[in-house]
Formats: sequence, structure tokens, C-alpha cells
Amino acid sequence: MSTENKKMNLLQAVNLALHDAMEGDSKVLVFGEDVADREGGGVIGATKGLSKQFGDQRVRSTPIAEQAIIGAAIGAAIVGYKTVPEIMLMNFTTVAMDMIVNHAAKLRFMSGGQTSVPMTIRTMTGAGMANGGQHSDFLEAWFAHTAGLKVVVPATPADAYGLLLSCIDDPDPCIFVETLPLYWTQGEAPVRGQRIPLGKANVAREGTDVSVITYGRQLHDALAVAKKLEGEGLSVEVVDLRTISPLDTATILASVRKTKRAVVVHEATKKFGPGAEVASIIHEGLFSELKAPVQRIGAAFSPVPFSKPLETAFMPSQAQIEAAVRKLVAIA
Repeated sequence: MSTENKKMNLLQAVNLALHDAMEGDSKVLVFGEDVADREGGGVIGATKGLSKQFGDQRVRSTPIAEQAIIGAAIGAAIVGYKTVPEIMLMNFTTVAMDMIVNHAAKLRFMSGGQTSVPMTIRTMTGAGMANGGQHSDFLEAWFAHTAGLKVVVPATPADAYGLLLSCIDDPDPCIFVETLPLYWTQGEAPVRGQRIPLGKANVAREGTDVSVITYGRQLHDALAVAKKLEGEGLSVEVVDLRTISPLDTATILASVRKTKRAVVVHEATKKFGPGAEVASIIHEGLFSELKAPVQRIGAAFSPVPFSKPLETAFMPSQAQIEAAVRKLVAIA
């Protein structure tokens, strides 16, 4: 199927990447709760059609047992398969943290490089759907804090496709975080087979006055603010990190070296979030060149509320991004 000059949403891009990876390598296995077609191809259809085409041996529905899912994925990866387990919601990775952090992340190190774990954990999360505090957290900072794991958060269909293929190809474990409210957002279709390197950020919009550094859903908020402020003569550069670990320090510093001002935005809580690491990198590398301190925007330090008004207040907003940009440019 050609995707040239077509649009698709992020959910379709994930499905296409899984299809193309499985078609290209018989060692790619997909499993998780309800992922097979007889159970609907996943709770939102991300794996729809895969078991019909590639068979139940390669696309397996599992019990509701996150430790078993990840344990089986690690075991299969060790003996030569490329496993793509799905943990339905990111909060549920906590059930399998021992498997992920103490085994998958460390086996290469603890085996002296003899054992790799080519496993990509797909999981979804994100506030805005009234799913409550146990189903909506962005926990990427936990995983980025763990040596041996790669952490990826795509914001567009094309990036989701290219980054997922790269994760599946990678010899080490990856956490691939899909933002639930972005699943149905349309974007440019990917070029079939084209990988996007892990650890390489994308300058989504060029600018000269302020750098907004972000990833996931907040990319779209940042671009909307940049477009609005352009009419007032403010030039905002938007950097989409795409990969949280490894972090593209070079692109971050190059952008802020140009603009001399930076705002870091993410949906994870502001306290102890990935934005603190990015801000520290900027301050350590460019302190004498900055015109103002780096501003950080993140979610409130609270469980995600179920109430819609509270959930909206909990999340970072375009208004907060705009206010931070205006504050920085007001500083001479």
C-alpha cells in the first residue's frame, strides 16, 4: 500500500509500522491483552488485522498479567526474537517494573554484553479522556532514569511509524509511549520503510526569539502558540525531542544558543519531570549566553483528576506556554 500524498492518524501509523515490521522479519512477535483479531485487535484497534495476516503464533492475546507479558517478552527476546509486548496503559507498567528495570534494562550489562533484549514495550497514556488517576500518568521520567532503556514519545503519525520501526530494530529494550488523545489526530503519512533514528530531535518550526522544547501532545500546543505569536512579530522555535532517552543534547543547545531563551513543556508533572534535566543541560551549557532563566511547564503535582474541569486545570495549556514566551521576551 502506497502512503504517498496521503494523510493518516497516529493509530493507523502504529498499526502500519507493526505490519511492516512483521512482514519484513519473521522474528517480530506481538503480544498483549486482546491484541489478536478474535478479541478485536486491541482495546482501540492498534493491532487490528495483524493476527489474521501473520497468525496466532506471532500475534498472541495474553491473560491480564503484566508481569507475565513482559517476562515472556524478555525470554523470547533473549533467544533471538524481536518482541513487541503491549501494556495497555502506562500506569500498568508499574506491575512489571521489576521485569523491566531489574532484568530487561540490565541484562546486557550484567552479561558482559553477551545478552541483548530487543524488546519494544508499547503503551498508551494521557489525560483529557476522563480516565482518572490510575490510567493517565506520563511516567517517562522513571524509565529515562534507568540506564539501559530507551524512551520514545512520538507526536505525529509519520514519527510514530518511523520511530516504532527503529525501536523494533534496536537490540536493546525500548519504551514506546503513545499519547491516547493523539491517536485520531491526522497528519502526513510516513514514507513506507523509512526509519527515524532514536535520539534525534526534530526542529518542527524555526525561530529566533525563544526556543520551546517539548514532545508528545504539547508539540501541537507549542506550534499553535508559535503560529499565534508570529502575527505579533515574535519568532518561536519549536523543538520536538521525540526521544527522551537518549536525549539529543546537541539540537537542544544549538536551538537555545540561537534564541538565548527557552521554555520546556511536557505533560508529565513539572516536579522531577524530564524538563528539569533539559533545563539543567541548558543552564550548564549556556549559562553565560542566556538572556533569562529557562522556564518549565508541566502538569500539576497531583494524581490526574477524573473531573473534567479539574483535569483541564491539571494539564499544561497553550495559555501557559504563551505566558512563558511573553515573560521571556519581556526580559531584555
